[in-house]
Amino acid sequence: MSEEINNWERGVLEKLAMSAIQEQRRARRWGIFFKVLTFGYLFIILFLFLGAMNKGDGSLSTGKHTALVDLHGVISADSVASADNLISSLQAAFKDKGTRGVILRINSPGGSPVQSGYVNDEIRRLRAKYPNIPLYVVVEDICASGGYYIAAAADKIYVNKASIVGSIGVLMDGFGFTGTMQKLGVERRLMTAGENKGFMDPFSPRNPKHEEFTRKMLAEIHQQFIDVVKQGRGKRLKEAPETFSGLFWSGQKSIEMGLADELGSVDSVARDVIKADNIVDFTTHEGFADRLAKKFGAGVASAFPGFSSELNGVVLR
Repeated sequence: MSEEINNWERGVLEKLAMSAIQEQRRARRWGIFFKVLTFGYLFIILFLFLGAMNKGDGSLSTGKHTALVDLHGVISADSVASADNLISSLQAAFKDKGTRGVILRINSPGGSPVQSGYVNDEIRRLRAKYPNIPLYVVVEDICASGGYYIAAAADKIYVNKASIVGSIGVLMDGFGFTGTMQKLGVERRLMTAGENKGFMDPFSPRNPKHEEFTRKMLAEIHQQFIDVVKQGRGKRLKEAPETFSGLFWSGQKSIEMGLADELGSVDSVARDVIKADNIVDFTTHEGFADRLAKKFGAGVASAFPGFSSELNGVVLR
């Protein structure tokens, strides 16, 4: 009888011990869950905060100042140097009541003619809307092709004597793999609906009709570029046979050719030309949230490789 009681007590104690252990495990799991939840919440707050901190909207500006907008890197719809970013930055710079002049600092090899055209058009619109606020371009290392397409809309262009300026031309590049395919014994099986749907396919033989069409299209875009430069530079431009050939020149030579106006830096233009040496940055910078979103978007795009642009090689470069 006493042995049965001992077994019963032992069983009760074991159940109580197991219940206590299970309770501790549940408490630990809930503790981990709430810690993860708290961490996620704090991460989202930090994500939004860092994104907001990187927006150079000049909201902290006070008094008379020179507004600065940076154009750095390749000009494209999915880069920091996109028309959306540049236009919103320029609009904020002109709109600010303390702005006495705007400097667009350019360090770009060029890029999309469409994006460059949007920015050029907006600069001319803003100059007309705010006639008392000048816009000057200051070139750092390079202002070529699409970068110069934008610069041509400015009141004046300032360069360093060693800056690279020009490259007024258009290109569309690619590769041909037909010879390699023949050596490897690879057969190309391209099926289309529409005789020109396989336009400039790199795995098909060269098509003289397509090449001629491409040359005409590039010549049309090139002429648009030339017209923009002539309109922006006016009588200052000393046109020569090589001016629109795609060549580029030093900053000193570009002044002689009328592609630029004077030597100058951001500081010297703000201080000596605009007469407002307090410089306020209105550039829309790529924040942490933007970079993360872009990486996520790239990951999604890589998962669906079939969704891509067929003809995206036309650049001002």
